[in-house]
Amino acid sequence: MGVLHDRITQFFNAIIDEDIEEIKNGYCQDERTYVVLEGPRLATKGFAMIAKGWNDFTTSPIAMTKIVWTDGPFEEIVGDMGWISGITELHLKVGDRDVHNTFRSSFVLKHEDNDWKIRHEHVSAPHPDPYGVGDWLKK
Repeated sequence: MGVLHDRITQFFNAIIDEDIEEIKNGYCQDERTYVVLEGPRLATKGFAMIAKGWNDFTTSPIAMTKIVWTDGPFEEIVGDMGWISGITELHLKVGDRDVHNTFRSSFVLKHEDNDWKIRHEHVSAPHPDPYGVGDWLKK
């Protein structure tokens, strides 16, 4: 695996460990950073709100226990920016319930301060039939 995979693994481990400072350290810390998330808010813009979201997440009844790439990850670096993408399965506990979901996960990272930082994150759940026609891909 590549350098971006290593960096995102560090970020994922910080989420599992609920290490809020390391989670926040994973992002470009300015107001242009943009996250499209799997939750009901759809998106969060700006480091201040992203940090607040993670602070609230780590004090919520949600506890991430494992994050597994099930397709990919695929990555590419061009200059001081790169991307990593694939399908992830998130395992978590919500109170006393075990939950796991599959998501599309993509990160655009920027090399700054001698580290790779998330400039854009997109985690989304697939819609079972977004256009009402099933899968249009012919067999």
